Amino acid sequence: MSDIDNSPSISPYITVKDAAAAIEFYCSALGAEEDFRLCDPADGRIGHAQLNFGTSTLMISDEYPDFGALGPITFGGSPVKLHLTVEDVNSVFAKALELGAVELRPVHDEFYGSRSGMLTDPFGHTWHIETQIEHVPAEEMQNRWDSAGSD
Repeated sequence: MSDIDNSPSISPYITVKDAAAAIEFYCSALGAEEDFRLCDPADGRIGHAQLNFGTSTLMISDEYPDFGALGPITFGGSPVKLHLTVEDVNSVFAKALELGAVELRPVHDEFYGSRSGMLTDPFGHTWHIETQIEHVPAEEMQNRWDSAGSD
């Protein structure tokens, strides 16, 4: 029996202009823990690094334009949003803003049972950051959304 786990999983892989600075931001502001990084022996760029957010992994690298690895600042934005659940959205959100993130939507209570806000990090990635404050079944969530749209 192999000790390699091949069960289904998914991990986002992002590219940024300054991966070392991004790793520092994600660890300091968002509570990530760096697992490891591999640096390009030719120029020192981070070719691959892994950060852990609880049981989730975020993979990250510096830009490598020669094979299409470009970050959102180079592209002028990204359609992909990252969603992070934390114990205290207010403090994590405030720390991220303090360290250079830009608020897109302030932290507030949502109809679906979360307290959440949205920001763009200094490297161009958008994050929804939330703390779950109540369990809302799907049917009730739809009812609340319907009601909110009729106000």
